[in-house]
Amino acid sequence: MAFDISDKIRDYFPTFSKGQKKIAAAIISDYDKVAYMTASKLGRFVGVSESTVVRFATELGYIGYADFQKAVQELVRAKLTPNQRIEITKQRMSRGNILENVADADIAKIRTTFDKLDKEAFYNSIDAILSAKRIYVMGARSSESLAMILKYNLSLIFDNITLVAPKSTAEVFEQMFSIGENDLLIAFSFPRYSSKMVNAVKFAKQNKAKVIVFTDSYHSPLAEHATYLLTAQSDMASFMDSLVAPISIINAIIVEITARREGRIRDRFDRLEKIWDEYHVYTKK
Repeated sequence: MAFDISDKIRDYFPTFSKGQKKIAAAIISDYDKVAYMTASKLGRFVGVSESTVVRFATELGYIGYADFQKAVQELVRAKLTPNQRIEITKQRMSRGNILENVADADIAKIRTTFDKLDKEAFYNSIDAILSAKRIYVMGARSSESLAMILKYNLSLIFDNITLVAPKSTAEVFEQMFSIGENDLLIAFSFPRYSSKMVNAVKFAKQNKAKVIVFTDSYHSPLAEHATYLLTAQSDMASFMDSLVAPISIINAIIVEITARREGRIRDRFDRLEKIWDEYHVYTKK
């Protein structure tokens, strides 16, 4: 089971010193303020020394303060309301340099994602896509757009792709009713995590299908149900999420599949091009 930092704090709380309990209380009640504070600023905020803050992080099992801060930020992104996200983004970004700041942040997210991406999981995911009898693709809320991008591109290559519409939970199960051990679910979910997505990956796993999960962290509630886990860094961009990193992984998947099946895909696109021309799908102007 995936645990966030609040779970750890509850488990460790009886062992904390007076100063550590102040830090713990600040994280639980003011996590949106604490998430982007330096160790010294957090210490001043709660009335303890910087060294006490750093020791608190290591005693919770984090490598250092940066690792601890990342865990708090994950908690923030999973729980913040849209208005809270807008406020934090306003505090983090200079009003006069928004274009440059957002572009730099997105570039950094892509680089960090590919540096940390589990390459074995990536290539195993490609194998699973190529060998699946049926492929179900699903994302809910903001992640639905990612599912639609992948489904559209895979549908140009394969005939066995189904986009699961994130309607009611019952309707999701009805759309996936026949999923089995020769099938594959590709699921997208980033904070705030959708309960429908958690239920969908559980259902697929219970029915012995393989599951590729795109999410932001090993602490994601979907991670424990993944056959192959592809983590991509995302972050707040005002009330919305920046999803450039998972889109880059989708691009890499399509490029890799094309390289492996180039001959078949060329033949398929020759036939598609004739249909597009005949029915004037694309303008010639």
